Amino acid sequence: MAMSTGCSRAAVEREASRNLEVMWLLGRLVPDDKVIADFRKDNGPAIRKVCVQFVELCRRLGLLTKASVAIDGSKFKAVNNRDKNFTSGKVERRRKQLEESVARYLSQLDTADRQEPSEALAAKTAHLKEKIAKIGEEMKKLDAIEKQMLASPDRQISLTDPDSRSMATSGRGSGMVGYNVQIAVDTEHHLIVAHEVTNVGNDTAHLSNMAVQAKEALQADKLEAVADRGYFDGEEILACDEAGITVTLPKPMTSGSKSEGRFGKQDFVYISGEDVYRCPAGEHLKYYFTTVERGLTLRRYWTNACQSCAMKPQCTKGKQRRITRWEHEHVAEAVQRRLDENPEAMRVRRETAEHPFGTLKARMGATHFLMKTLPKVASEMALHVLAYNFTRVMNIIGVKPLMAAIAA
Repeated sequence: MAMSTGCSRAAVEREASRNLEVMWLLGRLVPDDKVIADFRKDNGPAIRKVCVQFVELCRRLGLLTKASVAIDGSKFKAVNNRDKNFTSGKVERRRKQLEESVARYLSQLDTADRQEPSEALAAKTAHLKEKIAKIGEEMKKLDAIEKQMLASPDRQISLTDPDSRSMATSGRGSGMVGYNVQIAVDTEHHLIVAHEVTNVGNDTAHLSNMAVQAKEALQADKLEAVADRGYFDGEEILACDEAGITVTLPKPMTSGSKSEGRFGKQDFVYISGEDVYRCPAGEHLKYYFTTVERGLTLRRYWTNACQSCAMKPQCTKGKQRRITRWEHEHVAEAVQRRLDENPEAMRVRRETAEHPFGTLKARMGATHFLMKTLPKVASEMALHVLAYNFTRVMNIIGVKPLMAAIAA
């Protein structure tokens, strides 16, 4: 377990020769740090497979009878300092800093030229010239880094761990270089039934993938999944619906009209029997045409009664208010309806999914991941998830029943 609770390989080596529990588990074997490092490096697929098999064991023990999961994502630090990660914005800011430093040093040299010669002045001048030469070298390195960055698909590179990416976190103006870990947690016993490590900074594209993985792990015909607003995406929700997965999550409020104090789309009621929208003034917006944007089939609705409407200033700045409806909008509307009927779902999500992340990060320590590149980090995460599930099951059913089930 030491290897999967944030310990370095040197710490694991020490524990193998002094910790009685570890000595018993290893049969008094004392591997050196190279053997430990190679074990994690060379057995990634097997480690991930053991993690999956333990979830299957939990299912056979009757701990995963409820086909309900909470899906969430969290950022974990990589072995890559923020100064060793470059985006176009960082490169431009660094170049500007270097150019300002050169201008400042050149100004100081001009001032020195106007002074009486002395040994102290000569030493200061030589020092300034050294600084300017060093900045010139740094500018060349920055140009080479920029060339690499522009060749990268996402216009970003990390020098220590090439797969890690700069990601925004919940704190304002904060961020880290790391990975986005996705988990699906069962709502009854808080066991992690599926997980995945990605280097994509947002959660939008991960809903259906994690939900389908959870459904397969639970071997359920139907699945209920709850997530936060960061996962809201019409196509992802549709994919879940087609896979027999019922999702509940809030829709983010992105309406510019609403933020400016005017009516939002949610203030317009769709009447399916007539295929029209009813506006706050009671007028009906009828369908006019269909268009395709970014692969989505969209229907446009409006009315010509806006010009004479007393509520027009509260509705639109344009000639008329137009409403766009996706061809599968009814699926997204069903999601909102479920949330309205069960507002406690968000509390369940928070209590279920955030607890495992807190435990994992506490065990991993401030540095989080110890390995580099996505495949190795995924193996390291599988070890942590296995340890988390192992201790959860021990707390739920006890050590002896768990050992008996593993031996069976």
